[in-house]
Amino acid sequence: MRTLRFWLIVSSTLLAGSISSAPAPQLAKLRPVPFTDVRINDSFWAPRREINRTVTIPVNLDNLIKAGNMSNLELAGRRATSGYKGPVYMDSDVYKAVEAASYSLATHPDAELDRRVDGIIAVIAAAQHDDGYLNSYFTVKEPGRRWVNLRDQHELYCAGHLFEAAVAHYQATGKRSLLDIAMKFADNIDSVFGPGKRMGYPGHPEIELALVKLWKATGEQRYFRLARFFVENRGRKFFADEHGTPPDKYDGSYWQDDVPIYDHRNIKGHAVRACYLMSGVTDVAAETGDAGLLRMIGRVWRNTTERNQYLTGGIGPSAHNEGFTVDYDLPNLTAYQETCATVALAQWSHRLALLYGDARYADAVERALYNGVLAGVSQDGKLFFYVNPLESRGAHHRRPWYGTACCPPNVARTLASLGGYAYAWDGGGIWENLHIQGSVTVEAGGEKVTLNVTTDYPWDGKVILRPQLSRPAQFDLRLRVPGWCTGATVSLNGSRINDPKVEKGYIVLARAWRTGDTVELDLPMTIRRTTAHPNVEADRGLYAIERGPIVYCVEAVDHSVPLKALYLPLNAELKAERVRSLLGGVVAIKGFAEAADEQDWGRMLYQRAAAPRRVPLVAVPYYSWDNRTPGAMRVWLPAAPPVPAAAGPESRAEVAVSFVGSSSQPSGINDGVVPRSSNERPAALCHWWPHRGTEEWAQYTWKKPLTLCGSKVYWLDDTGRGSSRLPASWQLQYLSADGWKPVAARGGYPVARDKWCEVAFDPVTTTALRLTVKLQKDWAAGVHEWKVVEADEE
Repeated sequence: MRTLRFWLIVSSTLLAGSISSAPAPQLAKLRPVPFTDVRINDSFWAPRREINRTVTIPVNLDNLIKAGNMSNLELAGRRATSGYKGPVYMDSDVYKAVEAASYSLATHPDAELDRRVDGIIAVIAAAQHDDGYLNSYFTVKEPGRRWVNLRDQHELYCAGHLFEAAVAHYQATGKRSLLDIAMKFADNIDSVFGPGKRMGYPGHPEIELALVKLWKATGEQRYFRLARFFVENRGRKFFADEHGTPPDKYDGSYWQDDVPIYDHRNIKGHAVRACYLMSGVTDVAAETGDAGLLRMIGRVWRNTTERNQYLTGGIGPSAHNEGFTVDYDLPNLTAYQETCATVALAQWSHRLALLYGDARYADAVERALYNGVLAGVSQDGKLFFYVNPLESRGAHHRRPWYGTACCPPNVARTLASLGGYAYAWDGGGIWENLHIQGSVTVEAGGEKVTLNVTTDYPWDGKVILRPQLSRPAQFDLRLRVPGWCTGATVSLNGSRINDPKVEKGYIVLARAWRTGDTVELDLPMTIRRTTAHPNVEADRGLYAIERGPIVYCVEAVDHSVPLKALYLPLNAELKAERVRSLLGGVVAIKGFAEAADEQDWGRMLYQRAAAPRRVPLVAVPYYSWDNRTPGAMRVWLPAAPPVPAAAGPESRAEVAVSFVGSSSQPSGINDGVVPRSSNERPAALCHWWPHRGTEEWAQYTWKKPLTLCGSKVYWLDDTGRGSSRLPASWQLQYLSADGWKPVAARGGYPVARDKWCEVAFDPVTTTALRLTVKLQKDWAAGVHEWKVVEADEE
């Protein structure tokens, strides 16, 4: 309760002070119940949080050592000027990991973890300069170049994650060691930026929301004013000036810098940046009551959730910009849906749920947590998704770590602080936002109330709540009815309440509560077949399976036929079955689908349609996929026999390559996904990085001999983003009875960006074709798509 009282004191000070400048509309302005006052002891989240505490957080800390994040800070502490490893934002992952560890320490004291965190903080302290500045990259690699490139260099972004970690550590342990470091750095930044000082704001937002947290933890209003400065000045096209870009040639939408902050009408640009920015804007608007900002936030949130959000709760369809394209562009196979973007949307939606007391925002939090966020980590807590497609042909898997490792610690800090999303209060009532078994302790009606919750959610919709308090107290108990639920009922002390009062998606029970009262909320969980808006081209003719807050998918491991052959007629009967031995204990959806066997067309133009056959179907929660035998996965299923995709002989070939790196997916070479440019980064991409200057190959093998006469390649070239360039040269070889031989090319082998590079050759009959590639010196190479042409009979 200490944290809640402190929040009230600080908030009251602000609202009575000079920071408020505009009359606020009617806002709920709920206060989140701190995660430290929430106990989670269910069968769903509690085991995952225990794995997060005992496995994921230590794994993250170990990987930060292996990847060089910690050595960078150690070098900075010695004021070294060489030896830095990794991208410019390496410090931020250390801070997120410390934040996650701090949340864990608050709910599960651990002397060894506490000691380890103290050691990391000591390294951070040594890296800080006397004037407060703290960034290992600009200490070791580019000393003397502070704040010269706010758009790209992530200085303010890293600072923001430091501030969040510092607040979490202080609240968890009471120690000021990291908080003092954060305040010293915040004071340094405040001495540089602000009214009458230097103009600027971060290319990657994050510091805005972090400064608000730091202000609330310390009471230092300068931090709020600096957050407000960054928010209200965004959109001045500062980055055009910073980089000397003529205004008529500047498009700042990637950085949300294309229009003044008040004028945004839709979500745009980089997905994580967009939602971190909107979280910070919401924090500022919640305090100032700025009607213009509030209207803008509403517009952008509606555009996000009504036209740009995946069913699994995430956002950002495009790998090219890690963000948005146009409304309703929600592809499945190539969905980017970065784990961090789902976390960011959940954070923003949670702020809006507190601001307005409206269940639709809490619905968005729930959808993200139970689907997109939880998918970001494996069942054993050791592997992580960065990209989260809604369809995979079998080549997309979690990895132990990434060169850009923002997602693993982001998932860890979210799970460790999960209780903070569950409840809110306003002095006169308790708001239950997430239905999780356990308890919450909060002040309501002038009394300390412990609300005990019993439920098997998300598998069962029955939620029983029992308040415990020393004497009766009058307050509202508000229970969220999820947007997916119809027919919810509520009973009090065994008697059903007919037509209960409902406000903004919450059942409102107002009475003088006493120990012994029992509330039973029943949320019927039927199996739902979900369709997408007709404007979502990728989902036309398809539907998904949902039950409760869970989105389901089908995996190849559960089926005897290829997933691309499956279809689920609308009249197919489905049933929910609890399978405790499956994936840690889940409710699976079982029934029968139909399958149309793949036909061999050869040189036939027409043939009899394949007869469908009835096959068993098993759907499992999306969050749980890729935890068993690797294979294909789909969320959206057709209701009628799927139309075979137009494709050449390459689609029937088995793929092999000379080398498979940690991020290479050879199946991308013949998946039929044609890029718009060589610089794109699709979900599945075949490349030979980190090999450089070597000779490599990719190979197609067929079960039966084919006669081929041509081929074309679309090369990868990620100039400005990565280390792959066009190859120095390439050629084709075919497998003969005497081994590999070069084809007789009719012309040269062209090498070019952003187009197909085609070659014709004398016909060869073979079971295998090999693409041999000579990489440029110092550069890797890769292939978006490789197609082959079958020869006509003479």
